[in-house]
Amino acid sequence: MSVGKTTVRVALLSPPFSDLTYALPEDLPEQAFSVGQRLVVPLGKHLRVGVLRSFEAGEQGNFALKPVVWPLDKRPLLSPAYLELAGQIAGRHSDEFGRILAGMLPQGLRLLKTRFRFFREDGVLELGAADLAGASSDLRKELANLWFSGRAEARRAGLSPLDAELCVLASDPPWPVRPAAKIQQALLEFLLENGEVSRRRIEKRFGQSARVPLAVLARRGLVRVRPAPEEGPEDAAEHSPGQGEKSLILTGGQERVLADLLPALEGGRGGAALLFGVTGSGKTAIYLELARRTLKSGRSVLLLAPEVALAMKLRDEARVFLPFALAPAHRRHFYHGYQGAAAKERVFRSLAEGAGGPCIVVGTRSALLLPLENIGLIVLDEEHDASFKQDEGLINYSAKEVAWFRAHQEKALLLLGSATPDLKSFHAAREGAIPLHVLKERVGGNLPEVGLVRSGKASGAEAPLLSPESLEALAEVVERGEQAVILLNRRGYAPVMYCLDCGGTARCPHCDIALAYHKGRERLVCHYCGWSLVFPSPCPVCGGLNFLPMGEGTEKLEEGLAPLLPPGTGILRLDRDSAQRPGRMEEILAAFARKEAQILVGTQMLSKGHHFPDVTLAVIAEADQGLNLPDYRAAERTFQLILQASGRSGRGGKSGRVLIETRDPGHYCWDFVRRADYEGFFARETALRKLRRYPPFVRLGLIRISHALDYSGGGEEAAALGQSLRAKAGELGLTLLGPAPAPLHVLKGRVRRHCLIKGEDWQDMRDLYLFACRATGKGGLKLRLDLDPLNML
Repeated sequence: MSVGKTTVRVALLSPPFSDLTYALPEDLPEQAFSVGQRLVVPLGKHLRVGVLRSFEAGEQGNFALKPVVWPLDKRPLLSPAYLELAGQIAGRHSDEFGRILAGMLPQGLRLLKTRFRFFREDGVLELGAADLAGASSDLRKELANLWFSGRAEARRAGLSPLDAELCVLASDPPWPVRPAAKIQQALLEFLLENGEVSRRRIEKRFGQSARVPLAVLARRGLVRVRPAPEEGPEDAAEHSPGQGEKSLILTGGQERVLADLLPALEGGRGGAALLFGVTGSGKTAIYLELARRTLKSGRSVLLLAPEVALAMKLRDEARVFLPFALAPAHRRHFYHGYQGAAAKERVFRSLAEGAGGPCIVVGTRSALLLPLENIGLIVLDEEHDASFKQDEGLINYSAKEVAWFRAHQEKALLLLGSATPDLKSFHAAREGAIPLHVLKERVGGNLPEVGLVRSGKASGAEAPLLSPESLEALAEVVERGEQAVILLNRRGYAPVMYCLDCGGTARCPHCDIALAYHKGRERLVCHYCGWSLVFPSPCPVCGGLNFLPMGEGTEKLEEGLAPLLPPGTGILRLDRDSAQRPGRMEEILAAFARKEAQILVGTQMLSKGHHFPDVTLAVIAEADQGLNLPDYRAAERTFQLILQASGRSGRGGKSGRVLIETRDPGHYCWDFVRRADYEGFFARETALRKLRRYPPFVRLGLIRISHALDYSGGGEEAAALGQSLRAKAGELGLTLLGPAPAPLHVLKGRVRRHCLIKGEDWQDMRDLYLFACRATGKGGLKLRLDLDPLNML
């Protein structure tokens, strides 16, 4: 392949994620290449996918450059604004641009699984990227003419049967499978943990020996095997024009807030605003009315929620209240991290092509990374939720920061909504940095009455599930024909299994954390890495089989409540385990809405956003379990969780009641919860943070240091690094604490340490992190920078 004179800078979308310089091939015209285009490029003996970042000026120098093999896109897939967004995230976290961009793109767009088809006069010629790299100059020129005259296409390689079939659980545990059928049991556990997966992924994990057991499970109705859909589930679920569309009727308070927000929305200046409204005050109605006006003006909308269940609720309400004429089916998209790769890629490509006018996208935080243009409105509902921050995987980012940047790019309105705003957001509003809009009253009802109940002091297997006061209140609700929700923010049957023979506890070998007992699955499970063990199994210390389950989770609470309540009381459970099977979450919520059960037990999944008019009682079990975590946000998070869960009661015009079970009724948090006094809590908590120098009065960073469990020199290297960092931090005017063992010291087979940084300038923290990376070199330590960390564990 001959090399031309023009050079380009290309960001690789796979390791090492570097920016490399390539020459454009002489047999392809320079005008065929554009910034934002995906390219096939060589790296060593292999071919990779990269994105063209810029054309380089000047001569090549005294060294030979490798040429670009071929463009993957005829037109740039990524706009300059999208590349600017990737650069912004990379710069903030001092990370490789290619790594960040790879984390933003669906998997299929960063992997080289493409076939090129050229339509010649004598037939169709189909080639792979390697064929193009090795083709003669004359053939490449002929193919280039076909490519640029519209007589060629690039398409994903055809799916093999292993990729074209998806496997999904059809039944919840416990499953009627013999103990000796170990592969069947392992397959069911794998599908429970991973959701819908391809047969290829199953065979990659279990080998071809899984084919017969999988067929047996499918025959017995425990697993469903179906073709991979060509279209996403959202398209099939969309209604047709005129179906179910309703008008929004706003209260006086909602009208006033809307009138205050419209100048920023319609004036073209954009900006950010905080909507602080009590639970049930109708924040969603304001979101949808703003969305309607944005679409009508010809601009696009992003509606985001922290969890899939809440995003589904937003999607359903948008279907009902937004006119079909403003956003037909092909311009409505639902997007979240649990969707299949094909569905994600289809939505991404559709938006990147930009055809069809304004769109509305409803989803979770990852929807912010879609190439949606001409955005007029971005909404982050429940903006305080920690799920709006991603701190694992290829890319670390805060959805609020990304939303802020995108709103600035597009001159759009960014609306942050919550009944319990992030203290930093509320502080910014109080200081005048962003406008504050308030909804103080519920629509069609009053806030529930909140009472404290002292939890029993007993513990262990014989401890009462709930206090007598709570059980009595639940029985009264059932007898009146009403409903109740019970929040216990701990899934599984029991969080600890205690060996009665040696006094030890069953622990995860990869995380050094107690294994939780899941009775339905008949397994001990690590809630951090997913490792599990069949139960009963011998104690790893003494070999005994006498275990005592300590504490309780939602599974045990669901099981134990039935004999304590009136006969025939229906009980449902909503947590990650019960809702793991695709579609099961919607089934549980729909069944409770139809009053097929009187009691709904669950984790924090049921604490926000759900509206059940007949729920008149909310019980918060073990409410103070998060208060004593080693996290400066512990009180704030507990306050937010309990107040949000309390808001599920009394939303349908009937009086509501909330019972909070606590072992520490004197904690200052509860007084503010009882009065639903967010502003009082804000004043108390910010006074404490100002005294102790925590956000919003200082900027916080965390350098996460880790090494493999079997790396013996990790402790000494971390200590030496810490000594160097403390000296450098002093030069930069930063305060550095650590490195100290992380609260979860061993996780997923790695020993973890934290260096906590306090300072006034983000760039100083980035400079300290880059210094640490240089000091570490290629040793056994792995470093990661987390600015404004939400997870201190």
